Amino acid sequence: MTLDFYSKKKLLANGSTNAKTVKNDIRTFIMYMSPSKANDKGIDVCGHASQGCIDACLNSAGMGVFSNVQKARRDKTNYYAYHRREFLDHLAREINNKHKMAVRRGESIAFRLNGTSDLDFVHLLNSKANLDISKLEKAVFYDYTPNLHRAMRYRDIDHYTVAFSRKEDNEDEVDVAIANKLNVAIVFDEFPKTYKGVPVVDGDASDLVMTKHSGVILGLIAKGKAKKDDSGFVVKVNESKFCEI
Repeated sequence: MTLDFYSKKKLLANGSTNAKTVKNDIRTFIMYMSPSKANDKGIDVCGHASQGCIDACLNSAGMGVFSNVQKARRDKTNYYAYHRREFLDHLAREINNKHKMAVRRGESIAFRLNGTSDLDFVHLLNSKANLDISKLEKAVFYDYTPNLHRAMRYRDIDHYTVAFSRKEDNEDEVDVAIANKLNVAIVFDEFPKTYKGVPVVDGDASDLVMTKHSGVILGLIAKGKAKKDDSGFVVKVNESKFCEI
């Protein structure tokens, strides 16, 4: 595909199409890409994903069941893979335009740039597209990531909240995240009261719950393919020694 083809595409989707972001109390925009290596160049946009994470991915949930939606996400990821600088400039323009609209309306606005990917867009936008999100006074940015280094890197950054994601193979890193008062997102088959002694809050109540808490477990109930998980990615509360019911 030519650069001209990609440049006509919208990168950000209205959060009203997502079951969680629609519950947010401020207007939210989310970006969906094809996860893992599902692009023509084979680059990995989910470099810290485990097999359980890949198998349980919500890429095919909701609107993701439609082939045209999957094609649009793949096109977007190919745009990033083959024309990265132009992609980041494009993304920066969309963010700036939506932020300007929020300012005119006197509203706050939220962005989740990794709907189905795990890239450090805050760094990329700053270094490659000259967009410093701290300058966007009406904007809130947030993400989930299984990359502990990135979660730690941004723990004290204004305007950007990152929740660390537990997988079946990073329990030791969960301990580090808890010790450092990070929010830790964990997928359960049902909600426990605590995990490793840390209170569990309902992370499904809104996608912005993580921005209102610090040092808690963000409990997420298994959905879609995750309901059949047997890798350990989904914590089975009645079988886990770490859960208090």
